[in-house]
Amino acid sequence: MAVEVSCTAEKTGYRCTVDVSAGGSTSHHIVRVAANDLERWGKGRSVDELVRASFDFLLAREPKESILKAFDLAVIKRYFPDYGG
Repeated sequence: MAVEVSCTAEKTGYRCTVDVSAGGSTSHHIVRVAANDLERWGKGRSVDELVRASFDFLLAREPKESILKAFDLAVIKRYFPDYGG
């Protein structure tokens, strides 16, 4: 499975596009990362690395087609209380 992440800075954080490819199909996602969420969960990583790790976490729990198409990174914690970045 391939996860491609590209992030751009915005006023209050980052907007990341994520493409997840597997089994001959690709899912596309938009993830917004607030600056304070990068500080809380980044652990010294770049925003791209945090989002990639977050998708690894999600993909270990659900298929790519079940991941929301657009969401704020903090929403993961609501669905998966064990999420820690």
